[in-house]
Amino acid sequence: MDTPLDSASTPAYDDVRTTPRALATEAVHAGRDDLARQGLHAPPIDLSTTYPSYDSRAEAARIDAFATDGAELDGTPVYGRLGNPTVARFETALARLEGTEAAVAFASGMAALSAVLLVRSAMGLRHVVAVRPLYGCSDHLLTAGLLGTEVTWTDPAGVADALRPDTGLVMVETPANPTLAEVDLRAVAHACGSVPLLVDNTFATPVLQRPAEHGARLVLHSATKYLGGHGDVMAGVVACDEELAGRLRQVRFATGGVLHPLAGYLLLRGLSTLPVRVRAASATAAELAARLADDPRVARVHYPSIGGAMVSFEVHGDPHAVIGGVGLITPAVSLGSVDTLIQHPASISHRIVDADDRRGAGVGDRLLRMSVGLEDVEDLWADLDRALGERPGAPPVKGLHEAMS
Repeated sequence: MDTPLDSASTPAYDDVRTTPRALATEAVHAGRDDLARQGLHAPPIDLSTTYPSYDSRAEAARIDAFATDGAELDGTPVYGRLGNPTVARFETALARLEGTEAAVAFASGMAALSAVLLVRSAMGLRHVVAVRPLYGCSDHLLTAGLLGTEVTWTDPAGVADALRPDTGLVMVETPANPTLAEVDLRAVAHACGSVPLLVDNTFATPVLQRPAEHGARLVLHSATKYLGGHGDVMAGVVACDEELAGRLRQVRFATGGVLHPLAGYLLLRGLSTLPVRVRAASATAAELAARLADDPRVARVHYPSIGGAMVSFEVHGDPHAVIGGVGLITPAVSLGSVDTLIQHPASISHRIVDADDRRGAGVGDRLLRMSVGLEDVEDLWADLDRALGERPGAPPVKGLHEAMS
């Protein structure tokens, strides 16, 4: 006789839930482990903003518990700003992929970063140590002090010396946007001591790198990018321990930067193909990086040692002509979609960063950033070849990984 699927404690279900699984398996099943026993296959989308409650005393106790430590509410949801079942599935899945206790989703990556800064500032820890380059808007948020923070910029080797008694956070992005510079996370985490290390893992994704395994306490994603993967959802998420997750939930509730349930559904669906997409796009990106490195029209290629689907390169000629010359490739901001995008960081994504700071971080005026998608490599190369123009005599290009030294 078959074991009933509606049993919450069937042996088969418990085994699946607790047995360690490979990343590719987690990507497909995390956040969905309870569906079969409910007689469901696809995750449901819960669009409710509010929920009926006939026991106000019990609700008061649950609200008090949330106000105390930000713990996820057990039982029936209360209100969309406190939490949503569809979004919670995505959070569960992302935490499993990153190897953290919890994850908290927000309406955008910048909303997620803002929540982290507000949490630390509320504890009287307003000082941030950060390593350039970061995503341009992250850089601007820290530099402008829009949330009352003060930032000290340093290189990875200077993190320990930059710490102060009121330092609440150390922030790095690796591979960095847009130069793809890499940071030794284990060394930086050691230098941080007791100060939490936040790593923007948007470019690498947990497929290529899991910062929590190297000492990071918070892992930030612009989920708009690879986690969604199709250019049709905007979101951010922070993977972290439960203590910090509780504080982040409280800030999310108070500020209203919640993720819409439909976005949560699309992100959960996107995670199921994340390993396949990242690995396929990375293989194409590595081939394009190698061809660009051998091309006399290209001065320098940046491609990280861990791989990935991002390629940055500096041209001898006019970078704006390359942007205007692509046909198959889309000239647009953002990244991580199934189609290939290219942009000029100094003009768009990092325009908001002071010009001297931008150039000092390696974001030169001839640098182009390309997010490689799932198209055929020969079609992409043909488009790039046309956009780069004629092949004049030029000095030899630097080696593929020399830019990272």
